[in-house]
Amino acid sequence: MKFISTRGRAPSLSFTDTVLTGLASDGGLYVPETLPKFSRDEIRAMAGLEYPELAFRIIQPFANGDLADDELRGIIDRAYSTFRHEAVAPLVQTASSEWVLELFQGPTLAFKDFALQFLGQLFDHLLKKRGEQVVVMGATSGDTGSAAIEGCRHCDNIDIFILHPHNRVSEVQRRQMTTVLSDNVFNIALEGNFDDCQNMVKASFADQSFLPDGRRLVAVNSINWARIMAQIVYYFYAALNLGAPDRTVNFSVPTGNFGDIFAGYLARKMGLPIDQLVIATNANDILHRCISDNDHSPRELVHSLSPSMDIMVSSNFERLLFDLYQRDGESVANLLADRGAPMSLDEGALARAREVFSSCRVDDARTVEVIREVYQASGYLLDPHTAIGLEAARRTRRSHTQPMVCLATAHPAKFPDAVARALPTQQIPLPAHMQDLFEREERYKVLPNDLEQVHRFMATAL
Repeated sequence: MKFISTRGRAPSLSFTDTVLTGLASDGGLYVPETLPKFSRDEIRAMAGLEYPELAFRIIQPFANGDLADDELRGIIDRAYSTFRHEAVAPLVQTASSEWVLELFQGPTLAFKDFALQFLGQLFDHLLKKRGEQVVVMGATSGDTGSAAIEGCRHCDNIDIFILHPHNRVSEVQRRQMTTVLSDNVFNIALEGNFDDCQNMVKASFADQSFLPDGRRLVAVNSINWARIMAQIVYYFYAALNLGAPDRTVNFSVPTGNFGDIFAGYLARKMGLPIDQLVIATNANDILHRCISDNDHSPRELVHSLSPSMDIMVSSNFERLLFDLYQRDGESVANLLADRGAPMSLDEGALARAREVFSSCRVDDARTVEVIREVYQASGYLLDPHTAIGLEAARRTRRSHTQPMVCLATAHPAKFPDAVARALPTQQIPLPAHMQDLFEREERYKVLPNDLEQVHRFMATAL
């Protein structure tokens, strides 16, 4: 399978080269030239498969020609062997026709583990075959960083640098990153917000001259196609467990960078019966404003109780734009020529988006209320991001007979401040493997929002 850039000016690449390249040379993001599609009978035949085997069925068409089947199965089996729950992604019912998909059963208690445990194993396999050493550089609003570090910490051919916004992630999120003291792991606390971190990563990929000879950057952020590909699987897994393909299943996704919900959009295009995908946002609502009011204009970033969604520049939205504009790379390049400028979609593109997507904005006060109300009604404890997803689903769902699945993107123990506001007496113990997290030694470097200083630190560390 070949992969092409959303801006149409970069050469097409193989699966392996796409994974190890990340951002296209023209600034675009890679997408498959064609998507594999499954018939209803083929999807029906997937019912009852355990998660790793389902992942193999979904991912294999993308990697065909680059990975032998036994190689891919080995990568998948190793990736998901670290998850605590036998189902890997269990479903929990919270109300009539309403379900939560628990995506926090991995080692770092967040949905990012699904993609990054897989990506770490994939990187290690491909780099050993090629005899290469690379530098992973990523930006995180909280969860990507720890999941990427956990996925790469044991890789012999990788040094990993993760940038997080200083004092703008939860303490649990920070410590999950900064207490990993492996020699190949480097944490940078940037004096800025997540968008500053993300912009710095993109600038570094554009000019890698600061790196030592023989080294190059690879991406773990969701600009990397393999991240999106791995996330498609759990949409199929949830829907199959709720009766697909003979039943339509809809999803609500708390999202900031649009990668997680874009995976659901791809699952739909691959044949999964999905009528509605709900974009759930916090006060940083650029995606909601775009879908509801055709207003994709950046505003000042707001620090919220759901920090993993404190994002104003949603990188993966470009992948959707490529489809909305009939896969015309030139149109996408022109539309995104100035990411700081207001943007609106043409009528046809907006109509195509609204066929599938609904959107909703939920503020901090309502987030706290939802955590409290759901706990009192069902005994189920939500993290703030999942609370936003559940509230958005309830406000916007088009059908009350089709199941609505809300993606639970993080364990509530990662956000004790938000939970404490809702339930002051509720204790949320960390899982056993993290019981001593607050006693572990931390190691990270605080740096100003200055590209030259960050590059100097990286070059010296390497």
